[in-house]
Amino acid sequence: MTRVISTALNEFLNKETAGGLILLAAASAAMIVNNSALSAVYSSLLSMPVVVQVGPLSLDKPLLLWVNDGLMVIFFFLVGLEIKREVLEGELSSLDRALLPLIAAVGGMAVPALIFAGINFGTPENLSGWAIPAATDIAFALGILALLGPAVPVALKVFLLGIAIIDDLGAILAIALFYTENLSPMTLAVAAVGLAALVFLNRAGVTRITPYVLIGTVVWVAVLKSGVHATLAGVVIALTIPMRGAEDKPVLTRVEHDLHPWVAYLILPVFAFANAGVSLHGLSFGDLLAPLPLGIAFGLFIGKQVGVMGFSWLSVRLGLCRLPEGVTWSQVYGVAILTGIGFTMSLFIGTLAFDTAAQLNAVRIGVLLGSIVSAVIGVTVLRMVLIRAEPRPRGMVAEA
Repeated sequence: MTRVISTALNEFLNKETAGGLILLAAASAAMIVNNSALSAVYSSLLSMPVVVQVGPLSLDKPLLLWVNDGLMVIFFFLVGLEIKREVLEGELSSLDRALLPLIAAVGGMAVPALIFAGINFGTPENLSGWAIPAATDIAFALGILALLGPAVPVALKVFLLGIAIIDDLGAILAIALFYTENLSPMTLAVAAVGLAALVFLNRAGVTRITPYVLIGTVVWVAVLKSGVHATLAGVVIALTIPMRGAEDKPVLTRVEHDLHPWVAYLILPVFAFANAGVSLHGLSFGDLLAPLPLGIAFGLFIGKQVGVMGFSWLSVRLGLCRLPEGVTWSQVYGVAILTGIGFTMSLFIGTLAFDTAAQLNAVRIGVLLGSIVSAVIGVTVLRMVLIRAEPRPRGMVAEA
């Protein structure tokens, strides 16, 4: 029986695919601007100091960090909403549906990290970037998949979505565990009190969003000052948003619906424009073969497809799970290649792992190279596979 996809999931897929194309345009614009006469303006804009002060509390950061630590909190908040909805009611709500994308995602995170570590073993200063090639960009991957049109089975899109969401969860855990600075117990305590207040609102049946926003802002500032990366506050706050309110009205789905266009069409493109501006000045072929960009590119293109495909095949072979109905192994392989499109989350982790201009530029080169090759090869493979799978019209005689 063909699986019926919920309206919320269809809407999610549509927004992600369109957002992926806008992301591509924003990343291309960043590269063009940073390699033109406007390069100095681009750099000055991103380094421009922005200060917000309320009494003794002051937040003084360059514009780039306001994008990465501020706007991206909203992106992570949306990711948290998506994870909660999928786990409670969506494609990850039952073990039989979640197990295959879960196992595939684990392989797709472990193998790229190992490949990166192997290539950078002799350069220990680069090893902090091990998580960069372990992430999949939902918007870009689904946007590229949308280029193939209605020939793509819905179950295949859902499989890719499941992998990407679990990937995001893995990236969130990596950020929480491995990319934190010196912790401040006082501000962490303030964040914990704020989180407890959010949980209380949820348990008390409060469905108005305003109290969650106000207390959530306090939690974000406290986390920002604590040493834990501020974007994690977005995920934690999202988990306290109630699924339903009075008369079974879908509170979480409504918030997700209202927020998603802002994230897909504004926040992520702004992030891409601010972080994807690879400088090609003085770049040589030898720079592409340096351990850092090579480890990222190989991790995304080789590691992702080997991890996702290998773990998927092994889990089905062992009888742990089965392929979605109507999906073939060749289609799974095409999707496994597309999971190598790391972009947003990979670039974001790169900003946490490194702080020198040379390293950050190398990260951008590796992420863009691995993501572009994965997109081109993945689309090519899937197009060939889907053409072969198209039914012939009745009466059509096969050519000799």
